[in-house]
Amino acid sequence: QVQLVESGGGLVQTGGSLRLSCVVSGRTLRNVAVGWFRQAPGKEREFVTAISWSGSSTRYADSVKGRFTISRDNAKNTVYLQMQSLKPEDTAVYYCAARYFTVSSIGDEYDYWGQGTQVTVSS
Repeated sequence: QVQLVESGGGLVQTGGSLRLSCVVSGRTLRNVAVGWFRQAPGKEREFVTAISWSGSSTRYADSVKGRFTISRDNAKNTVYLQMQSLKPEDTAVYYCAARYFTVSSIGDEYDYWGQGTQVTVSS
């Protein structure tokens, strides 16, 4: 079993920055890949970014490339999502999710999910 807890959400103005954190815990964390997804009101959940256990493999949605950066500190069991140049369309509940081994952009391929953290970007 893997547990995930997100934090760092909040209200920010257009063009601002936020850093989300996802603390991962459980018996076996080696080889756990972590992804970030988001869901805006009335919209389907969408992939944002993902990172492998080693950090050597990352994947980004086109909508966030160049603005968002995913990283991880395995000594702290934490995955970070640095968000810059935020836009109103980035407003959503952001979830981190975990699966073993490879990164994926498909939400259904993740086995464990956090409770989410709200990000609101005002115009």
